[in-house]
Amino acid sequence: MPRSVLPICLAVLLSACNMTSTPAPVSMSQPDSLSDGTACAEPRPQVCTMEYNPVCAELQSGGRGDYSSPCNACADVAVNGYVDGACADQG
Repeated sequence: MPRSVLPICLAVLLSACNMTSTPAPVSMSQPDSLSDGTACAEPRPQVCTMEYNPVCAELQSGGRGDYSSPCNACADVAVNGYVDGACADQG
């Protein structure tokens, strides 16, 4: 590989490390939604890290479900938003 290409490849790899997979917090304003939750923002994540940070997600069908992280919850198009902690912990 020519020496001039190496710095460019390194810059591309390092810039990918600065990208976050956690959606930006947005207030949930839908009726009957999880209070003090975070709505999933568009575009939805395509790739998530293998992190365990459980959340209780509000499903579009009206139910709730446990996900291993906020990223994994919002990657599922059936999820409106989430609150921190597993659903069983949500009293």
